[in-house]
Amino acid sequence: MKPTESELEILQIIWEKGQCSVRDVHEILEKTKDAGYTTTLKLMQIMHDKGLVERDTTAKTHLYKALITREQAQNTALDKIISTVFNGSSSQLVMQVLSNKQASKEELDMIKNYLDNLEKNN
Repeated sequence: MKPTESELEILQIIWEKGQCSVRDVHEILEKTKDAGYTTTLKLMQIMHDKGLVERDTTAKTHLYKALITREQAQNTALDKIISTVFNGSSSQLVMQVLSNKQASKEELDMIKNYLDNLEKNN
């Protein structure tokens, strides 16, 4: 299950709210992009067909809930980026991220602790 960029935008909304109608999602998307209601509806139907979301049809308004977690989507996207953009090198990805965006002292401390723990376990 590899969500597209548009599907990830919809998943972000569903993860935040827990479950949503197409109207709920559309109203949020509409604030930042020019998206038609029928486009949102079609995308959510495709997401249902792909197994990214489930649809509760017991009420008049269908409610959608994510079937994949934020972490699963992040891992899928990250794996794709590492393999296609960074030629399979996670170290190149990390160095690029750290050179593009200044990490706070707290973030750097977390990274150091994480690396220390990885080293201890290897």
